[in-house]
Amino acid sequence: MSELKRTPLFEMYGEHGGKTIDFGGWELPVQFSSIKEEHEAVRTKAGLFDVSHMGEVMVTGPDSLTYLNRIMTNDVSKLSPGKAQYTAMCYDNGGTVDDLLVYQLGDQKYLLVVNASNIEKDVEWLVSHVEEDVRIENVSDQTAQLAVQGPLAEAILQTITDKDLSEIRFLKFEENVVIDGVTSLVSRTGYTGEDGFEIYCHQKDAATLWRSIIEAGKDKGLVPCGLGARDTLRFEACLPLYGQELSKDISPLEAGIGFAVKTQKRKFYWSKTIRKAKRGWTRS
Repeated sequence: MSELKRTPLFEMYGEHGGKTIDFGGWELPVQFSSIKEEHEAVRTKAGLFDVSHMGEVMVTGPDSLTYLNRIMTNDVSKLSPGKAQYTAMCYDNGGTVDDLLVYQLGDQKYLLVVNASNIEKDVEWLVSHVEEDVRIENVSDQTAQLAVQGPLAEAILQTITDKDLSEIRFLKFEENVVIDGVTSLVSRTGYTGEDGFEIYCHQKDAATLWRSIIEAGKDKGLVPCGLGARDTLRFEACLPLYGQELSKDISPLEAGIGFAVKTQKRKFYWSKTIRKAKRGWTRS
């Protein structure tokens, strides 16, 4: 039996009574207090999640846009620096490699955020489909991700940063945001179906950031949250989870994320398969 992987915040779990489970090879908290309490906190106040098990992949080079637009279902050309986009990658038969977020950092620089259980598979897929002048770098081991989700997320984080967080709109992000001394990339995608922020920082700074956010939110009802609440929250909001609503045998169309499938792009990798499926799906 292989040893479970741990995020840089593993020691924090014990401080808050976290109960851990094996989640795709990672030892992660399923809950701290209770799933019901954590779910309610995110819907009414705020919750803090350790999402450091997620994968981060840098795509850079002169042809990075051409490359990404060829293998992603969504139209990456619609992005500009500071914007994020939900998308997917598909196999030849239309089944899903993974669903992910694409952040455009610069004219030739993109950050992909992929599901934890798919990191190695996704990187292999990305590398094997490079035909242009593109560089792929897996930076997951250097990166930690924390998420503050809930209607009070902005008010809580605003107390520990000089950045006006109201300027970061939905599916937007800002680099070099200093949160209580920790330089971070901060996005606003609300993956729980609630308003909220995702904070990317170096792994060495994760524990400092966690403690700062816990302290900032203690009088506003913020609680640490585990995988259980994350699942009930996304399910309530009708958001798919890879391995359940999405898989190698389930296409993005079947999973209900056809809004992230743009079939009219030029040089769309599996265009014939997806276009045929989308026409049939639309008629049905």
